[in-house]
Amino acid sequence: MELDGARVLVTGGSRGIGACLARSFAAVGSNVVVVARSGDDLRAVADEVGGVAHVADLSDPAVVDGLIAAIEEAHGPIDVLVSNAGIETVDPVATIDPDEVRRATRVNLEAPMVLTRRVLPGMLERNRGALVFTSSLAGTAGFPGMGPYCATKAGLNNFASTLRIELKGTPIRTTLVAPGPVDTRMWEAIEAASPSVQRTSMRFKRLLLLPTTTPERLARRVVAATGTGRRHVRHPRRLTLNFWLGEAPRRITELALAGVRIDPLDRAG
Repeated sequence: MELDGARVLVTGGSRGIGACLARSFAAVGSNVVVVARSGDDLRAVADEVGGVAHVADLSDPAVVDGLIAAIEEAHGPIDVLVSNAGIETVDPVATIDPDEVRRATRVNLEAPMVLTRRVLPGMLERNRGALVFTSSLAGTAGFPGMGPYCATKAGLNNFASTLRIELKGTPIRTTLVAPGPVDTRMWEAIEAASPSVQRTSMRFKRLLLLPTTTPERLARRVVAATGTGRRHVRHPRRLTLNFWLGEAPRRITELALAGVRIDPLDRAG
């Protein structure tokens, strides 16, 4: 997909991976709209990349429902939706605040699904678009202390897989981003979490399985993948087997459905 001149919406765009994604898309000529709760940080990123800041709380279903329409009415059609906003959870299931479970589910999983539902009909009508989802290595397996986070990211993986099947006869492409540790505040929060989470992290570090990458490097890879329509961006590469084992059932489903005509605008009845 041609990204020069494309309108790109990046959620969670005020800091970390989201801010770096905004910079990287702007660097290839995209018109960037960044969305997040933190207004001051968000406006600073928008000013830096010559883009637009739209303050929104993605844990509020009413806000999510109206977000795509509000942005497209003000700025024009969205060519690339980057569902990047996310909330980590770092307490065992038996101790986590239930409100944090609900908030993580809304931001990490519900919001990307609803935003995709809102933006996709227009992309199909224009015969142009790309959908990018920031998932995680945590979506491939359960990790102690991160139950809701792992669950929402696994759900996002399957959602992206379903979209690939539904959209296979269209020009709309999906890219699933599944990084391990990225040098951001979110990873700092994980490393400062409960003793169980810290022991888990230390074990994987001792096994040399969790090298940390920078958000800048990850963002450049995501932009390149979006431009070429690549299905996955994964890190670290040394866990390729882990990713492939998790992906195998999805690939089997795709093969089983080879030749089946799928209409992405079908309705029951």
